[in-house]
Amino acid sequence: MMNKIRIAIDMDEVMADTIDKFIEVYQRDHQVDLALEQMHGKEFHELLPDKLNDSWRDYVNQPGFFRNLKVMAGSQQIIKGLCEKYDVYIVSAAMEFPNSLIDKYDWLREHFPYIHWKNIIFCGNKIVDVQIMIDDRIRNFTGFNGRKILFSSPHNFLITEYERVNTWTEVAGKLL
Repeated sequence: MMNKIRIAIDMDEVMADTIDKFIEVYQRDHQVDLALEQMHGKEFHELLPDKLNDSWRDYVNQPGFFRNLKVMAGSQQIIKGLCEKYDVYIVSAAMEFPNSLIDKYDWLREHFPYIHWKNIIFCGNKIVDVQIMIDDRIRNFTGFNGRKILFSSPHNFLITEYERVNTWTEVAGKLL
């Protein structure tokens, strides 16, 4: 039997909509209205008033923050198709926020039940032996020699040196 090509897929801002959650909690807790259009080429925290600039860390370190994120449109069906053609690994730098580990695992079990627990990697640096990586953060491509696919997110809109996809439909067009 021939080995399948291995793909690493990031979670936050690729499979799970963390930006939507930030917009929601800052509106609810601080009455700060932010829109995706304002974030073009910027990190979310750069748009916050100075007094709130580092407060995002408080949110991501709370148990439950990552548990009820919205699923990125089309990701469930497309990733299921990718699993049929490739060896798919979900790779998240979750160790930065230890309380996120169980949240992310439970979120994956709920929304992507077809991904086996052996194919979920929670790590610090994304040093993985795969041929393709889909991620929104170019720092995760450092040292990676395979095909790098940058999933669009407001913070990376100004980056032009990587193969880019804007939607899961575009991922399907390239890989399925």
